Amino acid sequence: MASEQQEWCGWREATERALYGTDGFFRRAEGPAGHFRTSVHASPLYARAVTELLRRVDEALGRPPELALVDLGAGRGELLTGVLAAAAGQPHGLAARLRPYAVERAARPDGADARVEWRETVPEGFTGLLFANEWLDNVPVDIAETDADGVPRRVEVSAADGAERLGAEVTGEDAEWLARWWPLAGAEPGLRAEIGRPRDAAWTEAVRCVGAGLAVAVDYGHERAARPPFGTLTGFRDGREVRPVPDGTCDLTAHVALDACAAGTDARLVPQRDALRHLGLDGGRPPLALASKDPAAYVRALSAAGEAAELLDPAGLGGFGWLARPVGLPYGSLLP
Repeated sequence: MASEQQEWCGWREATERALYGTDGFFRRAEGPAGHFRTSVHASPLYARAVTELLRRVDEALGRPPELALVDLGAGRGELLTGVLAAAAGQPHGLAARLRPYAVERAARPDGADARVEWRETVPEGFTGLLFANEWLDNVPVDIAETDADGVPRRVEVSAADGAERLGAEVTGEDAEWLARWWPLAGAEPGLRAEIGRPRDAAWTEAVRCVGAGLAVAVDYGHERAARPPFGTLTGFRDGREVRPVPDGTCDLTAHVALDACAAGTDARLVPQRDALRHLGLDGGRPPLALASKDPAAYVRALSAAGEAAELLDPAGLGGFGWLARPVGLPYGSLLP
């Protein structure tokens, strides 16, 4: 019985160990980019769009002497590298005033830009932009599943092989969260839900650290009226979707109940395609006349249009949601 108790645990505990333990998936040298592709990796246009958002935040804040960019869940610092390059061409000395932070549990990678402060926690009381790209989906959560009587029970998993069984009934604050955001009680057997309460808390704590500015979380998500009936937990390894096994060999991710994270605040939920268009991205083809006038420029413009189209595709990366919450400044024209 003792060994059985050690082998089985809830998905939240198992995911925490598998992703962030001593030998966890996100501690590996290759980083997330070695296994899956995010908007940051898809095109430098994404970093340019974030730079434009940073510029607008800077303007709304009255161009403070120091402007922070906090990349929460920074991977290996790819987004910050892109923004630092793009910021060099911005007016009003933005690059000189910019202070970039990478918030990441993995160690600082070799070759990281010396201007980036690498840390495990969000700095307190900063002024600027908090940007969390595909961070919330990796905040570990427990999973509930309805039994034969329609009672939501916590799903337990074996780290060795990903086998599952139903554990105790979901009670307390987790049951209250389910009742409000992802109702399962009385439902047919086998329906599942990811209990997003830890993500709500993690996002609230991150926003609390913003003294003045804007906090943005970007993730695949869903809202209460259209929750996926069997959940979204999956794994990724070497660029492929795989069965989720919490043994440290693959990413473990689940879509985010973004409406629950936003509850009770003045945050807005915006599709990525709308946010990026608002920040200047255009997936339209360049005019054919450019091909004869300047063939090299036409090829470059055509390539950029293709990259932008991928970022804007509603069936792909454009389907991400942006959860944006201003702190101490009006939302204004920062985002749609």
